[in-house]
Amino acid sequence: MAMASSSLGFLSIPSINIHGSRRTSVRSPLFCTVKANAEAVDVENNELSVSTANAKPWEVLFEKKDAKAGGPYPGGKMGVYTGRDPTKKKAEWLRQRAPQGERYQELKSSLSSLKLHTVCEEAQCPNIGECWNGGGGGAAGGKREGDGIGTATIMLLGDTCTRGCRFCAVKTSRNPAPPDPMEPENTAKAIASWGVGYIVLTSVDRDDIPDGGSGHFARTVSTLKELKPEILVECLTSDFRGDLDAVATVVKSGLDVFAHNIETVKRLQRIVRDPRAGYDQSLLVLKHAKAFKGGMVTKSSIMLGLGESDEEIKQTMHDLRAVGVDILTLGQYLQGNSL
Repeated sequence: MAMASSSLGFLSIPSINIHGSRRTSVRSPLFCTVKANAEAVDVENNELSVSTANAKPWEVLFEKKDAKAGGPYPGGKMGVYTGRDPTKKKAEWLRQRAPQGERYQELKSSLSSLKLHTVCEEAQCPNIGECWNGGGGGAAGGKREGDGIGTATIMLLGDTCTRGCRFCAVKTSRNPAPPDPMEPENTAKAIASWGVGYIVLTSVDRDDIPDGGSGHFARTVSTLKELKPEILVECLTSDFRGDLDAVATVVKSGLDVFAHNIETVKRLQRIVRDPRAGYDQSLLVLKHAKAFKGGMVTKSSIMLGLGESDEEIKQTMHDLRAVGVDILTLGQYLQGNSL
């Protein structure tokens, strides 16, 4: 058996030649689909023969473990390697029932009638019922609605984004439909009637609009504050292509929290985010929001599990704190399969 090693961008691809035929195995930090067929498995000798004749090298993800050494696949079992023991039951809090509950249904009907969009729905978030019900069991497995403050994340400027970040489920287009001119007023009236105490306003990226949609954000916030002054409003914005005047427009609208997500560590920006976004540009946006209005609470977020190192996470935290960010959330996208 001869073994060679090749590289494909960030993927490490060991190539194995068995009996003169090329056999390939890939271990990648990204989620892949297995398109290889196992021809023979010899557990005792810890050998796996895989045919990849119809598969691209980076579409194959097999891991073999020594049956006698234990490992994540007890008994020498083989399969798609995720680092999790498939014989152990997942934590109960990972399992969400279909959204339900009176408050959830009210919000859903209201959104539909006013043709409003939420990132909760567009991004297919599994926790939608828990948030809309105020932390209750409507979607978390219980029988009653929550006693806490209900939250929702409204997505302004339509449901179609001009950018294509690899982690996002929102649909994209270079020329999306124009924003609904009545959306700020409709959104504010709907939110004021829901009884929620905290609302997050976010949006798709609209690089096709001169101000990136900042004026649309500002109208929504100011109208909402007029109707319900006590409500807390967070705006999770795009980077507005680095337009600091657009950032200022949102900051002075009366919001309580200015949020912009840096998404991942510096090294992985071009892999994870649309090329028009960037690490330094995001830091600049957050820095300007803090500097423009004294006391403004700023917030950002990064996703974990994309191949970043602990040191890179710490550096990102340091960089965010250096520009005055007050709140940092850490999230993770779960792998969408049975393992």
